[in-house]
Amino acid sequence: MSIVAVKWTLEDYHQLIAAGVLDNKSVELLQGEVVQINPEAPLHSNCIRQSAKLVRKQVSADYEVSEAHPITLSDSEPEPDIALIRAGNYDTRHPGAEDTLLVIEFANTSLEKDLEEKRLTYARAGIVEYWVVDLRDRRVIVFRTPLNGDYQSRQVFAAGAIASLACPEVSITVAALLGTP
Repeated sequence: MSIVAVKWTLEDYHQLIAAGVLDNKSVELLQGEVVQINPEAPLHSNCIRQSAKLVRKQVSADYEVSEAHPITLSDSEPEPDIALIRAGNYDTRHPGAEDTLLVIEFANTSLEKDLEEKRLTYARAGIVEYWVVDLRDRRVIVFRTPLNGDYQSRQVFAAGAIASLACPEVSITVAALLGTP
């Protein structure tokens, strides 16, 4: 007998949420799999809060900064640490890939998942820009230009400012992203 993993659809996942099956569970849907979200250490949480505050100060009313809230993709519903989304009414749906300009994930224990699974998830969805703030090695990896299921551009920043190409009004220093402005 062979073992076959069951892939969950967005509809299945939403039914699990509505039925309360996932209450009190820290999970997200990635590429059809319900995966656990690692608990946040204080540094991780603080970097998210401080970085979100800096991004909010830079963007116009055309955009919103979403912290740890779902975005709906074709086979995934991740909850990125920070997502820069177009302002809109999201009462009946979560923002989608077409609404999302920039995703920022802060990684320590989740670094491998963020650099592999999440990178591919966001690239397949066409999220134009994805930043991974590597809290372990104190650097930021910036992925841009999604094409054929992966990003075509990868840059690593250890210092200086990073300007978003997806939203040029956003520029933030590596030090600020790492919690040391």
